[in-house]
Amino acid sequence: MRARELARLRGIEDQLYVEVAGAGRARGIAGEDLDRSNDSKTSSVHFLRFEFCAAQISAWREGAAVSVGVDDERYGHTLTLAAAVRSALALDFA
Repeated sequence: MRARELARLRGIEDQLYVEVAGAGRARGIAGEDLDRSNDSKTSSVHFLRFEFCAAQISAWREGAAVSVGVDDERYGHTLTLAAAVRSALALDFA
């Protein structure tokens, strides 16, 4: 079952994003340390980073809603970050 799902979700790591309400999406950047996927499957573990523009950082700091999502019909899902999590992550912008 695991192998089947990893094959089905090949490339999913390129569809992850963080969206700051009113300021747009930052796409996840995967595979910088090691290519974890191949032509037949994705990895079960990926390390991602996100580059935010000044407008996104400003809106985040001002309390805009922040959501994390997967922009792919194979696994469409969005999660809005709780205020405590959003505030804790905003410390990384310092």
